[in-house]
Amino acid sequence: MQIKKELLQGNLQLGFDPEYLSAFEAKVFYDGPQNTRRLINFFILLLLSTVIATYGVLSGSSATVIGAMIVAPLMGPIIATTAAVVIGSSRRTLYSLALTFVGVTVVILLSYFLSLIVPDVTVSFTENPEIVSRISPGLFALLTALGAGAAGAFITARAEIADSMGGVAIAISLVPPLCVVGISLSKGEWSAAGGAMLLFLTNFLAILLAGGLIFLIVGLGRVAVTKMEQHNRKRAFTLIVLGTLLIAIPLSLTAFQAITNRLDTQTAESKINEWLNGSSAHLISVNINGNTVLASVESVDEIPPVDTLGEELAVALNRPVKVTMRVIPVDVLVYPHQEN
Repeated sequence: MQIKKELLQGNLQLGFDPEYLSAFEAKVFYDGPQNTRRLINFFILLLLSTVIATYGVLSGSSATVIGAMIVAPLMGPIIATTAAVVIGSSRRTLYSLALTFVGVTVVILLSYFLSLIVPDVTVSFTENPEIVSRISPGLFALLTALGAGAAGAFITARAEIADSMGGVAIAISLVPPLCVVGISLSKGEWSAAGGAMLLFLTNFLAILLAGGLIFLIVGLGRVAVTKMEQHNRKRAFTLIVLGTLLIAIPLSLTAFQAITNRLDTQTAESKINEWLNGSSAHLISVNINGNTVLASVESVDEIPPVDTLGEELAVALNRPVKVTMRVIPVDVLVYPHQEN
C-alpha cells in the first residue's frame, strides 16, 4: 500500500490524493468487511428506484423519473468496474461486472412484472414522452453519457466534491431505460425494448470509457504496478473502445435517419405550401414515413388537385411517394352579422 501511495505522489494537484487511496477503494469496490451490508443497501435502493422509475415512466412524470435516477445505485458498480480496469484488477473487474449484470436483470424483471398489472390501453409508445425519449437513442445520447461518465469518475476520485454525484445521476440514464425495456417486453413491443436496451448499453460503455480515461488522467493508473495488471488494463480498455465504436454505429444510423427525415419534412412542407398558395387552405402538419407523405390541411373551399402535388413531391424528395391528404372543413362564422 505504501508503494502505491508513493507512486501516486505528484498527482495531488491534478486530481487524486494518494492519502485518499484506501478510502477510495473502500468506497468504490464491493469488498471488505462491510460488503454484505453494502450489497443489501444496493439491492434495496435498486428495487425501490425501479418501482419509482417504472410508474414514473408509465405516468409520463419527468419529476418522478428524476427522483428515481437520484435514488438508483446502479452507477456504483459501473464506476467500480472502470476503476478496477484502470488499476488492472481482474478479480474486482469481474465482480463489479457481475454485480452490474445482476442489477440490470433485476430491474428489467421487476419492471416487467410491475407493468403487467397496467392495462395496455394506458401505455403509449408513441405519445408518452418518457418512453419515446428512450427507445430511439442517437449520437447525442452517447455524447451526454461520455460527459456524465467523465464527471462521475472525477467526482469519485476527489473526496471533497462527492456531493455532486447526484447531478451526474440525473444527467445519465441507467435505471429508466431498463424499466422501459421491462415495460416494452410486457406489452410485446420488441423494437421499443431493443431501443431502450441500446440506450442503456450506450450509457454503460460511455461510463466505462470516459470514466476510465479520467481515472488515468488523475493518476489512479499508477496503482497498476505489475506487468499482469498493466496487461489486464490494456486488454480491458481495448474491449471497451471496440464496444463503444460498435454501439456508435446504430446510434449514427438513428441520428442520420432523424436528420434525413427532418430535411424531407421541411422540403415537403415547403412544396405543400407552394401548392396551396392562392387557395383558402392552411397546412397543419406533415408526417413522412418512408415513401408515404401524410398531410393535414384546413380549408373553406376545395383544394387543388392532389396529383399535381404528388408529382412535385416525388421530384423534390427524389423518390416515388404516396400522398395522403387529410382535409378538415372549416366554417367561417362572423360576429356581428353583416346585413345585406
